[in-house]
Amino acid sequence: MNVIVVYGPTASGKTALSLELAERFGGEVVSADSRQIFREMEIGTGKIKPEEMRGIPHHCLDLADPSEDFSVALFVKAATGAMEDIASRGKTVIVCGGTGLYLDALLFEFDVPEVPPDKELRADLETFRLENGNEALWRKLEAVDPEYAAQIHPNNSHYVVRGLEVFAKTGKSKASFHTERKLKFENVAFATPYDGDRASLYARIDARVRKMFADGLFEEAVALMEKYGKTAFGMKCIGYGEAVRYLEGEFGDPSGKDSPAFEKYENLVAQNSRNYAKRQITWNKRYAGLPHLRSQ
Repeated sequence: MNVIVVYGPTASGKTALSLELAERFGGEVVSADSRQIFREMEIGTGKIKPEEMRGIPHHCLDLADPSEDFSVALFVKAATGAMEDIASRGKTVIVCGGTGLYLDALLFEFDVPEVPPDKELRADLETFRLENGNEALWRKLEAVDPEYAAQIHPNNSHYVVRGLEVFAKTGKSKASFHTERKLKFENVAFATPYDGDRASLYARIDARVRKMFADGLFEEAVALMEKYGKTAFGMKCIGYGEAVRYLEGEFGDPSGKDSPAFEKYENLVAQNSRNYAKRQITWNKRYAGLPHLRSQ
């Protein structure tokens, strides 16, 4: 199986590079983005539009409703099936995504910690989260497992709790179980469009967020809230969770798009997107020593 892995932080140009490589090597794209697996979440996830695909098949988009608690294991099952199908037809597999957990679980064999759920511990952590907030819970994880915490958004409390649970039961960080990595597939090469210019990246992120709002991100978030509820799993994603907070009055009177509260909402989406990119950059350092395409 010939596999090319396109990775990098958000807004770095992964989609454009994946299309270029798919055309060059006769490939099909497998998305490895934990947000783009949700149906109806188009604008805020930066999901590629059908007319932008250049006729290249894309897999692992729109796998679940925003109300579904979609797991890494479900992604790996779907993505592996897509990869095997692509390879069986003599095509090159182009894995493209910025979700490090998805990439690692799909591409590498790990020593997975066998830690059964601890309902009492989880209840205690949930109580702490409700009393102190998602950020405080995430800080607990960062203190014991900074590498794993770097990829987890503070609002993704499900993974934060699991990381804390593993540490409490094993005395080890969840990331420590990923130290011995072996690629599952032969003939794998990596490629990234990110050139290390963080200032330029942040400027692109800000511009992308502004375009998302112009394209109707807020309206999309409201429609999803009305259909699935504000506590739906997908509503934890950047751009959507902040909309919930805005409408609940956390940033002030939610009186309209010209209000100071709406401006705070927009600015927070941009800030959280930049912070997410920073965590992605930290995570992606682990791929630096792996085989990369010599020219892109």
